[in-house]
Amino acid sequence: MTQLHIEALAWAPQERGRAPRPLLQGVDLHVGPGEFVGLIGPNGSGKTSLLRCAYRANPPDQGRVSLGADDIWLRSARWCAQRIAVVLQEFPDEFGLSVAEVVAMGRAPHKGLFDGDSAEDARHVVQALAQVGLAEQRERAFASLSGGEKQRVLLARALVQAPQLLMLDEPTNHLDPRYQLELLQHLRSLGLSILASFHDLNLAAAFCDRLYVIDGGRLVASGTPQAVLTPGLLRQVFGVEALVDRHPLHTYPRITWITRP
Repeated sequence: MTQLHIEALAWAPQERGRAPRPLLQGVDLHVGPGEFVGLIGPNGSGKTSLLRCAYRANPPDQGRVSLGADDIWLRSARWCAQRIAVVLQEFPDEFGLSVAEVVAMGRAPHKGLFDGDSAEDARHVVQALAQVGLAEQRERAFASLSGGEKQRVLLARALVQAPQLLMLDEPTNHLDPRYQLELLQHLRSLGLSILASFHDLNLAAAFCDRLYVIDGGRLVASGTPQAVLTPGLLRQVFGVEALVDRHPLHTYPRITWITRP
């Protein structure tokens, strides 16, 4: 079974005329088989940069990122794309493509350079669009969709890759509450290893098996939502007072932010 291991990772953005300033330092993170792991932290803490190192976009300056026993930076981009799917916050240029054509792009890592779309590819596309509730929109222009619909199309594109590991950067961005819940419930049902960043801590608490908290490029806490989401840690990392109690209908914690008059 697939496992993601990030060990002693460090990374600094390259800035012209300046010495690199580390943005990520000494990061150790693990996602086990079938685990839904959340990455939380304030804006600018390094969440997106860490994900970019983990899905082979930013080469780390130090440390190792491995999938199972394989260092992903010693493998080809194609090898990684056959095993890791990514859903980002920003939307791609669609060049006039339909919804089905955007989703079908997810099959590319499994095909030869000159292979056309097969009946199996079409079946994967239909199935993925049905899973995200967009089966009736398959011929619609991607550019005409709302932000939330585009997000669901990109999830469908990731699913047709048949990945072992799914990474998502703010997966509920652009979505209304209904689709936030439906998306995360669907993700949990997939049985995939998942690493996702979150701004909404209540959603992270409700759906993640474990959380990692990043602040200033370093991991400052990890564990179950119950262990991590404490008033003291939220005050330390986010600079805001919070009431943390148990959700009235479930066992996970519920966060209420405290505003001062």
